[in-house]
Amino acid sequence: MFRSLYTAASGMMAQQMNLDNVANNLANSSTAGFRRRRLQFQDLIYQNIVMPGAAATQQTVVPSGLQIGLGTRTAASEVIPLQGDFSSTGNPLDLSV
Repeated sequence: MFRSLYTAASGMMAQQMNLDNVANNLANSSTAGFRRRRLQFQDLIYQNIVMPGAAATQQTVVPSGLQIGLGTRTAASEVIPLQGDFSSTGNPLDLSV
């Protein structure tokens, strides 16, 4: 039972980090020089409950086995290198970098 609660909790924590990232991207969208970020997630290890090829009964086997995932985690936070917005200053000698 605790394993299933931990798996669900890791999914909720990952989704909370994703929502925090979206909120940060929205809050800073008009900030000069801000680059958006994107989170990448990956699975945690799987636990083998029944090994592939194990006998289910005397006459049958479980060909693929049974694995239970142990949750997810944030693997990386990458910066999206897109061109930012330009703002006109009215000065003919200003340039954007």
